[in-house]
Amino acid sequence: MEDINFFDKVYQVARLIPKGRVTSYGAIAAYLGTKGSSRMVGYAMQAAGKAKPPVPAHRVVNRQGLLTAKFHFGGNTMQEMLESEGVKVIDDQVQDFKTHFWDPMIELAL
Repeated sequence: MEDINFFDKVYQVARLIPKGRVTSYGAIAAYLGTKGSSRMVGYAMQAAGKAKPPVPAHRVVNRQGLLTAKFHFGGNTMQEMLESEGVKVIDDQVQDFKTHFWDPMIELAL
């Protein structure tokens, strides 16, 4: 992964998030060994619409399960995408967050 830029590393991890699960900006940053760069992960998610293959950016939320990037999707698109995968969202917050949380440090451990 050394020759790959940071955004591409973020996208590689985000593409592994299963349907019906969510992760946080910080969890991706920690997995990549850049624990303090959750904001940069957010910037990567903002730019993910142009990435090929597609990145399921709707599955990345803040550490409390809030849909802080909702406005980048327009309207309620982020919530609708999550709900179509079985993730319940009320008032822009993932319900039963701990159950739906996908931690790459655990899930991608060798």
